[in-house]
Amino acid sequence: MNKEFSNFEMVTLAVYLLGGNHTYVDTEDVAIKVNEISPGRFSWEKYPNQINIEKVRTSLSDAKKVKNGGYLVGKHSQGWLLSDEGVKFSQRRLKDLNHKDVSKVQANEKEGSWLSREKIRMLASSAFEKINDNKFDEITIQEAEAFFRLDEYVTGKARERKIERLVAAFNSDPDLGTCVIKLAEKVKQNG
Repeated sequence: MNKEFSNFEMVTLAVYLLGGNHTYVDTEDVAIKVNEISPGRFSWEKYPNQINIEKVRTSLSDAKKVKNGGYLVGKHSQGWLLSDEGVKFSQRRLKDLNHKDVSKVQANEKEGSWLSREKIRMLASSAFEKINDNKFDEITIQEAEAFFRLDEYVTGKARERKIERLVAAFNSDPDLGTCVIKLAEKVKQNG
């Protein structure tokens, strides 16, 4: 039953298995996945065949807390995305799960094509070219924002989510990892 993991760690791993390192994952999808990898752990006591969605929600909220590692960002209405710490934790602990499918963590076809398109677009950007040429200081804020597909109409939480999604998707990428992290800092400083 994977008792060596806390409940918030279990839901973090479920989010990772569902592709939450690059796209928001719905609470109900997390509930189904966490029940697959740890059957009965998130069930009602009186009705053990039923998943207790409130227990899953509480665990997801707990995984956001800094004292628990701050593994997730998001909320029930928008879905859940892994933070940098959540990705690191999941990659480190995934092998410890006793689950037959854990070695086959792959994005679904739609997410895979999105990742591929975004990578090609970012590699062709002027911001990436300047970072590659060690000219980070020459990158304008407009070039950094274009890297994340931001403009004056993308503000507030939507702006943050776009940046978080691309950082989560590419921070470990051998070609884009450093670039996406540096540019995210530059864009966030500009507000």
